[in-house]
Amino acid sequence: MLDPWSGRTAVITGAGSGFGLELARLCAARGMRLVLVDVQDDALQRAAQELQPQVPALLARRVDVADAAQMEALAAEVHAHLGAPHLVFNNAGVAAGGLVWENTVADWQWVLGVNLWGVIHGVRLFTPMMLQAARADPTWRGHIVNTASMAGLLTPPNMGVYNVSKHAVVALTETLYQDLRLVTDQVSASVLCPYFVPTGIAHSERNRPAALAGGAPTRSQLIGQAMSQKAVASGKVSAADVARAVLDAVEHDRFYIYSHPHALDGVRERLQAIVAGTNPPDPFAERPEVGAQLRAALRGMDGVDALNRASP
Repeated sequence: MLDPWSGRTAVITGAGSGFGLELARLCAARGMRLVLVDVQDDALQRAAQELQPQVPALLARRVDVADAAQMEALAAEVHAHLGAPHLVFNNAGVAAGGLVWENTVADWQWVLGVNLWGVIHGVRLFTPMMLQAARADPTWRGHIVNTASMAGLLTPPNMGVYNVSKHAVVALTETLYQDLRLVTDQVSASVLCPYFVPTGIAHSERNRPAALAGGAPTRSQLIGQAMSQKAVASGKVSAADVARAVLDAVEHDRFYIYSHPHALDGVRERLQAIVAGTNPPDPFAERPEVGAQLRAALRGMDGVDALNRASP
């Protein structure tokens, strides 16, 4: 029996590694045509070489998703060669941390450029062509998945710039879902909110543009980076597991996609505080030793040892 996704087109940003690469592998296994997008050319080419023999068509393009002109050129090429994509995974992302007042303008521009503007460009460019395809064919179906994070539903300390970018992606995607419901039943949307999963995001500085160099990192940024790398590396849920959950959600039109549902306890506490008008809950209530370690490191008390021992 022919897979119903065979021959359809998927656009995947951040396709060279992590969730993006695993999504590409799953889509390839189902006979889809692929548009692989990444800013890291060597990883992109490895992905393309792996998947090219498995798919009916493949475009691999090095694109900075924060750049409007590059994204517009990509969308035009996709439309010209493959038509409207059936699946769009706005997945590219970077990580940065530190005390929120210590982030430089360059930090904000880099993180918001990739994490938020990359999603904005994907939505504004691909949604209209998907809607046009749906109007022309009542059997046509499309779906957009935007990658946010549990940090888009929580406000963990010492990672404010990342939190802001991911909260914005959640809000954008919820609105996209509601807006689509006003105009069509053929195109839908989901938001992916992963927790700590072993991917390359903890080392995303490797792809930071020279024009947005951050300068010497502050103490809080070094601590945040070390904690993030440790947490991501220790994740038990794999990127492949998350990719399978994403495609299952698309098939069943589920909006919220979680890698670690237990993390929703913190979301529940945050929302209860918002409704009750109380102060934000202690993010370290269940693991006070972690909060103590982080405070000690940031206040310079046995900082090196606290940094080495700190974990999420």
